[in-house]
Amino acid sequence: MTDPIRHDAENQRYEIDLEGETAFIGYSRDGDRLTLNTTQVPPPLEGRGIAARLTAHVLDEARREGLKVVPLCSYSAAYIRRHPDQADLLA
Repeated sequence: MTDPIRHDAENQRYEIDLEGETAFIGYSRDGDRLTLNTTQVPPPLEGRGIAARLTAHVLDEARREGLKVVPLCSYSAAYIRRHPDQADLLA
């Protein structure tokens, strides 16, 4: 998958368009804390690892920016549990 993930700062989300659908992670930011509020993947795109790809991208961005992450979204929380190498990002 090589479609670019883009950061829509105005709407506080990271998103990707595939096959006429948009998948995204919505967030809020307060200082050095990035709260992941929701992960949305449209039904036609489910089961392809798109949520994992988005989450990995957002966590990489958080790491580059020196942010701590608060995973309120159940998907992002489960992703971090499955990838303990990302646990140091937790606020």
